[in-house]
Amino acid sequence: MNDVTTSAEPIMRAESLGMRFGGFTALKDVSVAFPAGELTAIIGPNGAGKSTFFNLISGAFPPSEGRIYFRGRDITRTPQHRFARLGIAKSFQITNVFPQLTALENVRFAIQCMSQRFNVWTPRGRFAEMTERAASLLQMVGLDQHHHRLAMNLAHGEQRALEIALALACDPALLLLDEPTAGMSPEETTAMMDLITSLAAERTVVLVEHKMKLVMGISNRLIVLHHGELLAEGTPEEVRANDEVRRVYLGQGDR
Repeated sequence: MNDVTTSAEPIMRAESLGMRFGGFTALKDVSVAFPAGELTAIIGPNGAGKSTFFNLISGAFPPSEGRIYFRGRDITRTPQHRFARLGIAKSFQITNVFPQLTALENVRFAIQCMSQRFNVWTPRGRFAEMTERAASLLQMVGLDQHHHRLAMNLAHGEQRALEIALALACDPALLLLDEPTAGMSPEETTAMMDLITSLAAERTVVLVEHKMKLVMGISNRLIVLHHGELLAEGTPEEVRANDEVRRVYLGQGDR
């Protein structure tokens, strides 16, 4: 676990979130707070509502009910493209990189997009600064030896690491990760969890995961969803000892 000093005020909180798709209720009355400087994992078996909850707090779509606050500001109806400038970055379950660009070009492009003043007349020195920062981010995620490899030629785990580097381009205070180890080999999974732990030492991280054993050892807090409702929350020890969690979850899908 990280040793970041946490703040009493949560960096993000969700109040009575609900989401309906036609007559189907995917999420119902979920209220949680995410403490600043901590790594929080949202877990639950398939169909628990994890992805729906992630989509709401990452701005993919607005909730049917409830509010979302970031640093005390109501962001419930804020367009998703503005989240990065607020200090929120996200990485989705499906890899989203530019396959025909190199790893370095991918990250540099993300940095350019975050620079309001960047244009074709940007001084050469500014461009060099962006390249240097891109190289630094690649080193941070363990891709410092792959600057000039096309993204499509990277292994799956390397592509996921590259996507995280893209998310870090805006230097977020809050990093949201949706099933970051999906489709990975055991070796890639271990490397990704080590990366997430190191990132959580410098920022707040919230990740969605269905593999409870995977996050038990690295998370400060766990949020357990079941059938679209909040089942339990607390430290890994508190969740592990929760009788309701053990009844409906630990005997299922614990991989």
